[in-house]
Amino acid sequence: MPFWQRARLMADLISRPVVVTRPAAQAEVFARQVAAIGREPVLFPLLCIAPLSDNTVLKATLAHLSEYALVVFVSPNAIDAVFAQLPQWPANVAIGIIGEGSRLALLRHGVNDAMARILAPAAGQRMDSEALFQTLDLEHLRGRRVLIVRGQAGRDFLTDMLAAEQVDVTHVTAYKRLAPCLDAVMTSQLAVLLATESEWIVTSSEALRNLLELTSQAFGVDGVVKIQRKRFLVSHQRIAETAQSLGFSHVTNCGSGDERLIAALQSSA
Repeated sequence: MPFWQRARLMADLISRPVVVTRPAAQAEVFARQVAAIGREPVLFPLLCIAPLSDNTVLKATLAHLSEYALVVFVSPNAIDAVFAQLPQWPANVAIGIIGEGSRLALLRHGVNDAMARILAPAAGQRMDSEALFQTLDLEHLRGRRVLIVRGQAGRDFLTDMLAAEQVDVTHVTAYKRLAPCLDAVMTSQLAVLLATESEWIVTSSEALRNLLELTSQAFGVDGVVKIQRKRFLVSHQRIAETAQSLGFSHVTNCGSGDERLIAALQSSA
C-alpha cells in the first residue's frame, strides 16, 4: 500500500471516536488508554451501578467471611461494595479477581499481595472466569466453601465448574446493575453518535441489550438500523453471539483484557 494511502487510512482511523460503554466508575482508566494511542474516547455508559436498597444479606455474609477459603469478586464494583462494609480483610481468606481493574480496586482499599493471597489470570491470558478457574488449587478448595460476590445473577461458568469439583459455592449480591435513564442529554449524545463514524467498546451482553432498547425508545426503527451498522469491539465470544443475535452486523471479538481491545483499536481500519 502506498504511503499516502496508509496515511489517509490512519487519519480516518484517528478521526473516529471510540465509544466506551462501561459503567462510569470503570470507564475512566480505559478511556485514558484510548487517548494514549491517539484516539478520542467518548464515555457513554450503558450500565449504571447502584447500591442495594437492602444490604442485610450482604452484611450477614461478610460477618462470616473467615469461613470461606476463597472469595471471588466478579468486578471492581463488587470490591468497592464489600469494602464499604468491611473494616479489614481477614488474612486467612484468599481473593480471586479477574482483570487489572479489580487489582487496582483492591489497592484503593489497601489490599495487596503482601496482605492477602490474590489469585488472578496471569498476564497475557484471557481475563475471564475460565482463566481464573485455571489458576485455582482445586485440591485445596475441594470440600471447602467459596464465596462469589457479584451483581444480580447472570451467566455463572465458575459456579458450575467449582461445583463439579465438589466445592461448596455461595453467592452474594453486592450491588445492582441498572439500565441508564434516557434523558435529554443522553438522547442528544446518542443522536451525535448515530450520525458519526465510530467504534464501540462493549464488555457486557446486558449493555448491548440496553443500547438497542435506548436507541429504539429515542429514534425508533431508523435509529436501530443505524446503531446495528456501527463497528463493535467486544471482549468475549458470548457477547459477540449476543450482538449477532440482536442484528449488529460489524462485530469483532477481540478476546478478554484491555490490552487486546487497545490492540484492536490500533489495527482497525
